[in-house]
Amino acid sequence: MKPHRIRAAALLTAAALALTAACAAPDGGGTRPAAAGGGTEPKIPTTDVTTDVKKDPAAAELLPAEVRTRGTLTLAASVGGSPPGAAYLPDGKTVAGQDIDFANAVGKVLGLRLKREVASFEAILPALGSGKYDLGTGNFGVTRERKQTIDFVTYINDGQGFAVREDSPLKKVTDLTQLCGRTVATSAGTTFETTLERHRTHCAAAGKKPYEVKTYADQGALWISLRQGRSDVVMSTINGLRYAVRQQEGLRFLNEYQRLDVGFAFKKGSDLTPAFRAAVNRLQKDGTYDRILKKWGTEGSAIDASRINPPAQGREAARHRPA
Repeated sequence: MKPHRIRAAALLTAAALALTAACAAPDGGGTRPAAAGGGTEPKIPTTDVTTDVKKDPAAAELLPAEVRTRGTLTLAASVGGSPPGAAYLPDGKTVAGQDIDFANAVGKVLGLRLKREVASFEAILPALGSGKYDLGTGNFGVTRERKQTIDFVTYINDGQGFAVREDSPLKKVTDLTQLCGRTVATSAGTTFETTLERHRTHCAAAGKKPYEVKTYADQGALWISLRQGRSDVVMSTINGLRYAVRQQEGLRFLNEYQRLDVGFAFKKGSDLTPAFRAAVNRLQKDGTYDRILKKWGTEGSAIDASRINPPAQGREAARHRPA
């Protein structure tokens, strides 16, 4: 590997471990990385865009009485990936990200203190059902399978996409059989892994060699796998892929594959969902919603209104406002 590529891979590993964003460069204190040979490392935007959020009595009134009295909820957050989802700042203690901002803003609207606990992505949804946490965040896409055991309150629209090295012959993946015979890297316990596993047999039906799926819990290792040629393509969040390829030379975003609504996650039948929906809609009215998206460069992920358990979207049924 060339020296500048080794440096870029190392930078991303550190950023991913200590730190999914998108269509435009983030503002609010973030900077674009310098071109190859430069010395500027990517920064996570830290401007507080929720400081002026006020409590909305009408939204708070939708909370169960015992929650209003207690004034707290326990939120499980998946942290340790790359922006804009949720990441650690360089101090290794402070978390920042789009999920963090939305949770903080909703908590203010509802007059609640959200007691955040860091948990692994794959552990959060099962823990909600057991009552360990009141809600969870982790860029959780709304799918038919998940809605069988989880309730969602949506706040953005993201989805699934692909990224490759610049020298890849792949131009666009519209059918997963285009991946046959290749190695696909993705994150463990995600909708990406589920989608890939579900369609793996289609290669044999088409008379082709199946693709291999490599899963990683660590985002830095995932990208190093692609850069070093141990994987041919990465499947991940649309926003996260666009962010990641901006940080690394020699990679390119391939295309969107499927759009998904993303939401706060709750145990099935939770009585918290009406209040959270009202809170997100309040943030849209007072402008906080747009400020959060602008900070993280994810204006293309805006939704018109928050919904509880919306229908899962197919690839042709995407609903999102253009950036």
